[in-house]
Amino acid sequence: MAEPAPTAAAPLLGTQFPTLLAYRVLSILSYQITAVTVGWHVYELTRNPLSLGLIGLAEVIPYFCCALFAGYAVDHLPRRKLGLAACACLSVTGLLLTAISARWLGDGNVWMIYAAIAVTGVARAFLGPIFYALFARVLQREQFARGAGIGSVAFQTAMAAGPALGGVLVGWAGKTAAYATAATLALIAGSVLLLLRVAEPSAGGERAPVLNSIGEGLRFVFGNQIILAALALDMFAVLFGGAVALLPAFIQEILHYGPEGLGILRGAPALGAVAMGLWLARHPPGRHAGRVLLLAVAGFGLCIIGFGLSTHFWLSALLLLMSGMCDGVSVVTRSTILQLATPDQMRGRVSSINGIFIGSSNELGAFYCGSMARLLGLVPAVVLGGFVTFGVVGVTALKAPKLRRLDLKDLH
Repeated sequence: MAEPAPTAAAPLLGTQFPTLLAYRVLSILSYQITAVTVGWHVYELTRNPLSLGLIGLAEVIPYFCCALFAGYAVDHLPRRKLGLAACACLSVTGLLLTAISARWLGDGNVWMIYAAIAVTGVARAFLGPIFYALFARVLQREQFARGAGIGSVAFQTAMAAGPALGGVLVGWAGKTAAYATAATLALIAGSVLLLLRVAEPSAGGERAPVLNSIGEGLRFVFGNQIILAALALDMFAVLFGGAVALLPAFIQEILHYGPEGLGILRGAPALGAVAMGLWLARHPPGRHAGRVLLLAVAGFGLCIIGFGLSTHFWLSALLLLMSGMCDGVSVVTRSTILQLATPDQMRGRVSSINGIFIGSSNELGAFYCGSMARLLGLVPAVVLGGFVTFGVVGVTALKAPKLRRLDLKDLH
């Protein structure tokens, strides 16, 4: 007997969505545990802050090199098998780092760790596009907005829980056990994905050459005013409003709080995003979605300005919590727009381009904030970033009227 068609009011019932979310959460936990443990491991070996920055570089370079090709592969090859391969790469990273930490490979040096992390960069290039492509296969179109809200909650929860779990494992069981746990979680994520019952779309006809196909995806994104504006709005908001990168300095020089305050402030945006994701799961964006997106990003900029001017710890925590809520609206709305506006045969490529936009903004945002803080000082740098975010919202509203007038029902 065929399963009853799911309703928009209950996207988790009668679908494979919980299985897909389990893959998403387990893979993120694996990645986050590895990231926290590697940072501790490398600094323990080098005592050089620059070496911590090189960890990100070791991951970002292969990610950017592979992202567009990963999108092509997701659009033309079996997605579950690609997901299994990506999880296997995450597991290989964990196993290599386990061997390095346990000295099974001799007295490993930091360059061996960087090489292992590069494998994670390759895996990350596939994980997001695979999730977004399969998302559209397990839910009906009218469920996309609600599913995006629930997916945002799962993502933010894993992003917050992963580092905490990694820190606990390192403190109680040691680096080797933490790396082994990350490798195990990655293998479980791949196994869960194999349990997913979903019809893979047929590629149909001859495949276009790789570079031509990638170019087709780029032309689609840059030729679609709504998608391009939504991506650019998020990218520049994170780029110029990335105050989180300066939190250690704010804790010591402005707020005069202890090291435990850093964990509170870093967790506040994620907590806000989770709360907003839960609300949006029951009240998904619909009417006036474009205006809501613009207002959410403007609210994010206002919170960043307030944070920069605040000298009270708990007020700063509240403002970061509210910035996370605004960002949660942006993430869910943007994800819903991408799902509704993208043809199924192009989901991998569009998702990979989205990943490049968002991934680059996080890395470049940290660099921008650090550079501006050195030139202008901590408070002026953050406040300026908030005002620039306002400017980005204004320019987007003027230059992208289709986004400003967007109603999600128009995309169904």
